[in-house]
Amino acid sequence: MESALEEIEFLALSPNRVEVLALLSAGRYTRRELAEATGASQATLGRILDDFDDRSWVTRDGSEYTATATGRLVSAGVTDLRDILETERKLRGIVEYLPTETLTFDLRRLSEATITVPSRTRPSAPLQRLLELLEDAEDVRALSHAFNEQTLTVVQEQTTTGEQTFTGVFSRAAIEALTDDPDLRRRLTSLLEADDTAVRTRDDVPLAVMLIDDLVYLLVRDDHGVLRASIDVDDAAVRSWARDTIEEYWAAAEPLEAHRLERE
Repeated sequence: MESALEEIEFLALSPNRVEVLALLSAGRYTRRELAEATGASQATLGRILDDFDDRSWVTRDGSEYTATATGRLVSAGVTDLRDILETERKLRGIVEYLPTETLTFDLRRLSEATITVPSRTRPSAPLQRLLELLEDAEDVRALSHAFNEQTLTVVQEQTTTGEQTFTGVFSRAAIEALTDDPDLRRRLTSLLEADDTAVRTRDDVPLAVMLIDDLVYLLVRDDHGVLRASIDVDDAAVRSWARDTIEEYWAAAEPLEAHRLERE
């Protein structure tokens, strides 16, 4: 184990080593081509290639170098580790709030995600991010324990003008909160009466996830319901998880119809 950690340290102490091994794992390069690709000096490249040769990570054919099978194996492992750590750094500030028990995809799929957190100057930044995405969306599928006024307003306006299709599964508590307010009840009724709109309700909705066209959007709250962040990502695996999750809750939910919102 100690020698393996030493090899990791050997690579980690030099970005040039990592980059050169990655390049040679992808193809053949001369020293001059490696210098042009990395910006490293010939002296530095000479030391790197000698070190790699000592470890049987590279082989030479004339003036060209390429990675051996074990060199490619090491390069792939280092790339995976770097991706994992980059994703971890991105999620570090919000990991305690993630509904990890429901996120069945590899968290590395969030490496390219956009994470929006509240700040003193923009306390509603995650919600504003959602509203911006909704305004340009053609198809929205939602699963959420909450349905706030701003989101309802945007979706209702987009669906009633025929610019958006909408499918949603919400907690009964979220719908009841809307129907308690006459204006919001009218907006919800208008939404339900729009073409290409369907809403269902159920008691237990433990997370907030949306499919906004091809983008997956997650709202992350703490145990007290305080909004901590939003995560949005365009990734096939995450999209598949979101689609399956929404469909699972949809199948066990009760249809919500406009006439049921009428009050004396």
